[in-house]
Amino acid sequence: MDTAILIWNRVTSHTGLFKNIISDGDQKSTSAVWTNLHTLLGTKLSLSTAYHPQTDGLAERMIQTLEDMIRRSCAYGL
Repeated sequence: MDTAILIWNRVTSHTGLFKNIISDGDQKSTSAVWTNLHTLLGTKLSLSTAYHPQTDGLAERMIQTLEDMIRRSCAYGL
């Protein structure tokens, strides 16, 4: 929960809401709760194809970028 709050407060306040979120189709990300949340926020949920290395690489890079942003925010007490 703390990570979600940090992302909400730090990332979305600077960049705005995400326009598109890419998921591997996990049941957690395609549940009714998440589907409704995407509708309310105006974000688009895109599902990647199974075993698609290019998409996996892009997702991993974005995760690394977000982790770096969170670490820096914590290190500087932001």
